[in-house]
Amino acid sequence: MEPPDSSVQSPDLVSLELTVENVEKALQQLYYDPDMEHKNVAQKWLTQAQTSRQAWQFCWPLLSPDKLPEIQFFGASTLHTKISCHWADLPTDQHQTLRMQLLSHISHFSSGPKMVLTRLCVALASLALHTMPQGWPQAVADMVRVYQPEKAGDQGGSQGGVGVGGGGGAEEEVNANAHCLALLELLTVLPEEFQSYRLPQTRRAQLREALAGEWTAVCPLLRQLLQRQEGNSQVKERALRCLSSWVGLDVPLHGESEGLLQDCFAALSDPELFDTAVETIVSSISQPDCQRYTDALVNLMPLVLGLHDQLKAAARDGDMETSHGICRIAVALGETHSRTLLEQVEHWQGYLALVNMILFCTGIPGHYPVNETTSSLTLTFWYTLQDDILSFEEDKQVVYLQVYRPVYFQLVDVLLHKAHFPSEQDYTSWSSDDKEQFRIYRVDISDTLMYVYEILGAELLSNLYDRLGRLLMDTERPKAWQDTEALLFGFQAIAETIDVNYSDVIPGLIGLIPRISISNIQLADTVMYTIGSLAEWLADHPMMLGNVLPMVLQGLVKAELSVSSVSTLKRICRECRHDLAPYIHEIMTVSQDVLVKDIHKSSQCMWLMQGLGFLLSALPMEEILGSLTTLLTPHIQRLDTLAHQEPSPTAKLSIIHILGMLSSLFTTLDISRQDEGSEGTTPAQARPNPVVVVLQQVFTLIQTILSKWLSDSEVVEAVCGVFERSVKTLLNDFAPMVQQLSEMLGQIYSAFPQASALDLTRQMVHIFAGEKDHFSPIQALIELVTSTTLSIFQQGPREHPDIVESFMQLHAQALKRKSDLYLSDHQDVKALFYCGVLSLKFPETPTAKSACMFFIVGSQSLCCLTEHFSEVLFCLNRHCPVLLAQWLKEGLRVPGFPSAQVSMEQKDTFSQQLLREQTNKRRVKEIVKEFSLLCRGMQGTTGYSADY
Repeated sequence: MEPPDSSVQSPDLVSLELTVENVEKALQQLYYDPDMEHKNVAQKWLTQAQTSRQAWQFCWPLLSPDKLPEIQFFGASTLHTKISCHWADLPTDQHQTLRMQLLSHISHFSSGPKMVLTRLCVALASLALHTMPQGWPQAVADMVRVYQPEKAGDQGGSQGGVGVGGGGGAEEEVNANAHCLALLELLTVLPEEFQSYRLPQTRRAQLREALAGEWTAVCPLLRQLLQRQEGNSQVKERALRCLSSWVGLDVPLHGESEGLLQDCFAALSDPELFDTAVETIVSSISQPDCQRYTDALVNLMPLVLGLHDQLKAAARDGDMETSHGICRIAVALGETHSRTLLEQVEHWQGYLALVNMILFCTGIPGHYPVNETTSSLTLTFWYTLQDDILSFEEDKQVVYLQVYRPVYFQLVDVLLHKAHFPSEQDYTSWSSDDKEQFRIYRVDISDTLMYVYEILGAELLSNLYDRLGRLLMDTERPKAWQDTEALLFGFQAIAETIDVNYSDVIPGLIGLIPRISISNIQLADTVMYTIGSLAEWLADHPMMLGNVLPMVLQGLVKAELSVSSVSTLKRICRECRHDLAPYIHEIMTVSQDVLVKDIHKSSQCMWLMQGLGFLLSALPMEEILGSLTTLLTPHIQRLDTLAHQEPSPTAKLSIIHILGMLSSLFTTLDISRQDEGSEGTTPAQARPNPVVVVLQQVFTLIQTILSKWLSDSEVVEAVCGVFERSVKTLLNDFAPMVQQLSEMLGQIYSAFPQASALDLTRQMVHIFAGEKDHFSPIQALIELVTSTTLSIFQQGPREHPDIVESFMQLHAQALKRKSDLYLSDHQDVKALFYCGVLSLKFPETPTAKSACMFFIVGSQSLCCLTEHFSEVLFCLNRHCPVLLAQWLKEGLRVPGFPSAQVSMEQKDTFSQQLLREQTNKRRVKEIVKEFSLLCRGMQGTTGYSADY
């Protein structure tokens, strides 16, 4: 539909008269005009219309029964916007009239449209929150009196009733149901609106208390509706949802509320209400405040245990929805109130029965997530239970452990069974998403086994070892590989996080591992991961390395075991590097072979190089360079070939891959500890670091690569990564390369500015700017990159937020590390300061944050930009208050700056408040936040700043 006139399409929307007719035309344009630009114009105009004072008047005609639902919805939404955000605009003497109008319209819309009814209910809820308790005492009780079914023909009600009656017979029953549903909708959105409101703490506490006091009017109504034999399911479902909304207000669980919860359990027998009843029960008993009502919780246990037979039947019949819902209820009670119920020693048998019910849920038949999705719900319960048991005093712990240790041993059996892989045929048929969910599920089981260890201790490892030993030594009985894999998985889960160095079963386990017949990838993976989890133990028992290292190297040559074998070898090299001398030749030979043959993906190659870096770090100094040369020569030769080829996507990937391997190797090849322990040998300063020697040898080659790939940010980033990792690892040992690297960095950046070059420069500044011998090349590099970046700012930096961010970080580091860098005549400090100001305006949070750090010179980063700006203002106020006062005066006198939403009086108040605070940083943050809200027009949102 065409817009009402050309002014609707005009950018100057303020000139269009706010009339009901124009609002309708704008809505028609918004909904039906195919032109997206016209839709956006209409949307903007309508948003402005909602915030205008005239909106209080034009919203009511839009709710006329003859209007389209979209128009009625806009009228209801406008009412909610005005009440929630512009309440202060409405005179007090009109509050009563507005309330009565809303009550009347809710009555008229009780039969629909639903979207309009809901918005009207939300509007009335917002009004109630503004006026309770003084302006509208017993607001909820009044709502109930007006709309409840028994009052359908009643015109009364305190505060003035609204007629909701209709004709007789069937029509009256329909009206009664409609008004009942409208009442339930209103009662449901009221707590939700309260929870979503941003309120000062005192006002929130006052309202919460007032609403909790109104529960006595809501609870009997909900019980009445749920207990009706003839009541329709829709009313009962809404009643259940209403209860879910109110329990968030910490309503009491005793007395009639306890009876209401029992009514919810009764609703579980109705298939149409089952899901909603589950949600309501779980919401109700998951509230931490329920712990105050111990008797009510104890009384709930028989109700939950009464669902056990239904749970078993559902599990037997494959009814996943029913078993899932009942499990949620059992876990909600058992987990949320674990300690409370444990303390009820006279009811220990009831809680033990509940724990066993949850154990049944953990072991529910089927493979997760294909055949069942229930067992995962229970895993955090077992952590909570053990944590609560171990939090008791020692004498009570002994009693509880006598009762629950047998349960936890059963749990181990259940968890290992649930961790079993399906048959290879079934597993092949699973989707990739199912396999990923199963992987995550096994990680969760692994975490749970770690918590089980806290209860069972070393006896758990002995139990697993005995079972694995019997399984592997029994050669007569056929065994499934899944059984072996699950037991190893249990060992690995515990060894990953628990110190098993003093366990007497680990030597036996290391002896058993070579006996495992590996006929499956999943089993082979778990063997690898188990060995990796024992790397620290192997470091203390190096004589056992020979038992397992050959298996790892055999796995290394298989692409299907890439992740597990490489990560395991890396862990062994890191933890056992000082004891790997007898195996180093074999490790290096196999590793070189798999790297040359490209058996592994790029990421695994990086891991492998990191592992080899650890390994080489433990070699004698005179051997490192030779081993390093042998390892890298094939890759350097390949890089040299690529450097002389014409650029292509394939060549690019290969170059980045090889440079990445160098970076990974240099990240972990650290000989500094050797230097610390050397005595009577050549000083470290006199020996060239092997990494530096290699870098010097390939420096010309890297320059050749850059000559062809300088405009490719990914290649340049990879080059800079090699040097950045080296600088971080070598620290002062990198000194021989400072001069030539500084020159190369300057050439790179001046020819083609990139953020990665700035990041490497920042690392160089951090390490060497304070060194007298290296100050000159660092200063020259800083001046060059600054001059180049200033040119970018002159041309327009908006398209380069990454460069601006890195540039600000560089100068924040330089200011903090060596401020003498700015004493040079070649450094334009004023221009640099102006760049910082421009950077503050960037919409990207990291960029603006870096600019703030530049001005405050490395202060702690905070959670939002407004707070970063407040840090800058605080520093200015402390160090140059006179100038800040002048700047504020000049800047804020500009009309419409920083926002048209703030008046001159408000800007003056902001300046005065800010200038008074020179020591209280927190108060400055609050002042800036409040002013920011004013600038955004959010001052009408009561207490918004409290949670901003």
